[in-house]
Amino acid sequence: MAPRKIIIDTDPGVDDILAILLALSASPEKLQVLLISVTYGNIDLQNCLRNAISLFHYVNKEIAWRESVGRSLGFETLRSSKPVVVAIGPEQPLAENASMLDFFHGQDGLGGPHLSLGQQPHLTPAETWQHLLEVAETSSAPEQSEIIAKEMKNPSSLFTQSQTPAHLEILKLLRDNEPNSITIVAIGPMTNLALAAAEDPETFLKVKEIVVMGGHIDQADNPALQPPSSLEQAPNIPEPPFRLTRQPPGPIRDLLNMRNQTAPVADFNTFADPIAAARVYTLTSPKPHTVMPFALPLPLCEKQEEDVAPLPFLPSYPDNLSKRLNVTLFPIDITGKHVLARGDLEASLEPLLAAKSPLAEWVSAFMKATFDKIVSTSPGVSRDTVGVPVHDVLTIWYCVDYDDPKWEISEGEDLRVETVGQWTRGMFVADRRSRKRKDDDCDDGDGRLTGGNGNGNRLNRCVGSPGQDIFGGLLLKRIFGS
Repeated sequence: MAPRKIIIDTDPGVDDILAILLALSASPEKLQVLLISVTYGNIDLQNCLRNAISLFHYVNKEIAWRESVGRSLGFETLRSSKPVVVAIGPEQPLAENASMLDFFHGQDGLGGPHLSLGQQPHLTPAETWQHLLEVAETSSAPEQSEIIAKEMKNPSSLFTQSQTPAHLEILKLLRDNEPNSITIVAIGPMTNLALAAAEDPETFLKVKEIVVMGGHIDQADNPALQPPSSLEQAPNIPEPPFRLTRQPPGPIRDLLNMRNQTAPVADFNTFADPIAAARVYTLTSPKPHTVMPFALPLPLCEKQEEDVAPLPFLPSYPDNLSKRLNVTLFPIDITGKHVLARGDLEASLEPLLAAKSPLAEWVSAFMKATFDKIVSTSPGVSRDTVGVPVHDVLTIWYCVDYDDPKWEISEGEDLRVETVGQWTRGMFVADRRSRKRKDDDCDDGDGRLTGGNGNGNRLNRCVGSPGQDIFGGLLLKRIFGS
């Protein structure tokens, strides 16, 4: 059987990094990673890109270390098809200000301070790569600078820098490969995918499956942020006219983070760009026009700051598309049950840390910051009992072991994304009424949420895995070896 070809669309933070490591550690008979498309998300785009580069740096060092001590090199998928293409996506959602979770993930997305990248106007992919290199070469943070600069100038690097926008790279791969041969794993905001679908819907529909970490149907979302102490000293700071990602660290950024948290009914990936998610899911419908979001970006939008790219205008999809999109959703309901416990991680990494494994040292550092953050913000959780739901990892596990009969998938659910609600932005809405309207063929108003006669989305949803109890150990064994 041919390996499953995947594109990973990601905003590299803690669980994204672990998910990518799991993918790169797979057998080449199981998985082939064609592209890593980077988007904004938990942090700003350039720090997401920096984390992707850091990942390849530490994997490169790890492979060299393992060879030097006589261990199995691992990372078979990566070594069999290197270098992996890394492409740069958008800096902002389709029609909203950017929201971030750096209060939880740290300003670098991995629990620490960021490499200051400055405020820059909208950059092309080539300009973004160049800017990142220039900042690294002139930074006052020697260790971070060396990592970025060394990897970007390394002729034998494990990745290559695409000069094409990420959504166009996605479409190119779909054109160049057989239909139904590529899976897109979406573990960040879905802006890249929405742009690709709008650019060329029929090419986009050549995808085999889109595996999404997003949404929650019955499970409550992440707890709210504890107010930072700095806000007590500046409680009435007015919201500035520019976007959150342009804010330097300080009380204004803290205040905006308080304002821009995910809603109680929305996961972050969907909340960050609900219009993008809604537009992608629309393609699962037999009648896409019945679920196209109302709040489309307008061709003429309000005046924006000079350093922010104009919002795109995305048209409706054409009638009579050749097929429906196949989407499998991994909501927090299922991903939140798959936890990496601190005790398991420390037991697994202890001998590797003693032996100076570069990858173990890096993962240990950012996971410690994550565990500590959870302990500090979660009443009743102690250092010894803390665990982290590593949501994104479950999507990669599914792609690698998709033939395991223990996966439980509920098919064809009519789930809609709320795009305009003041308190419900990003919420997945299901019609739970036992009595349906007779006029199920109605295409507007309340009748749109009946799902009858072809109205509504058709999403598949993961409701069970091969085992929550084996998840943490399997993840650690596949990345770090026995």
